[in-house]
Amino acid sequence: MNVVTVKTVTSLTNPTIKEIRALALPKNRKASGLFVTEGMKLVADAVEENWPIRILVYGAKVAGHAVVGKVAARAQASGGTVLEVSEAVLSKITRRDNPQMVVGVFEQRFIGRERVKPGRSGVWVALEGIKDPGNLGTIIRTVDAVGADGVILVGDTVDPFGVEAVRATMGSVFHVPLARMSAAEFAAWRKSWPGIVVGTHLSGREDYRAVGYGKRPTLLLMGNEQSGLPDPLAGLCDHLVRIPQEGRADSLNLAIATGIMLYEIRRERLAL
Repeated sequence: MNVVTVKTVTSLTNPTIKEIRALALPKNRKASGLFVTEGMKLVADAVEENWPIRILVYGAKVAGHAVVGKVAARAQASGGTVLEVSEAVLSKITRRDNPQMVVGVFEQRFIGRERVKPGRSGVWVALEGIKDPGNLGTIIRTVDAVGADGVILVGDTVDPFGVEAVRATMGSVFHVPLARMSAAEFAAWRKSWPGIVVGTHLSGREDYRAVGYGKRPTLLLMGNEQSGLPDPLAGLCDHLVRIPQEGRADSLNLAIATGIMLYEIRRERLAL
């Protein structure tokens, strides 16, 4: 059995620690293709899903934990770095006073357009211009919960691998395929979609429950938090729908609306 080589770090000026902290900035995540996730369970789940782990960081409190040992062995076997650090260092990495004891640095993963096709569920979600990382993370988590096939990020959408978005996914970022397209690429790709395209829109004339999704491949298209779907993308939809409201709120939260739509689309195929 190979012995894992662990480096002990207590200095905030350590180059590897500085590299991890720099991943808080979108430009550094984009340049490096890396991102940070926090928590023993999430890091272990990611490794089990065969996500390449580049750096494993853990606190002395969990040094003897079996899961940490297993992840450390996997990290080293794949050429990754394993660090045991002080709680002060963990606080700086996670930007929390009460930090998680395990942090992993993973490679980002996006799939190509050729792989965006109806799979087991026949349902994909396309999100245009989403700005709130919490909304994006929650939608990814909901896509995972209903068993949909994946998420397409259209246009200038917030980074799904930012810390806030990853936290909001509660680990689902490791289970849900993600693709990226410009608006023009999406419009061209949409022509090959074999089923229906449904979008929510303020001018929608159909009740979202009246479409009759059945088992047809369905692409759900949602616009951003402020302005909704732009007209060119709304024009790509076979159905523009609305979710009825009776109270005084002028709109629903985007993640909530997406969840309502997904559960209706998948209603006939979801069972306890």
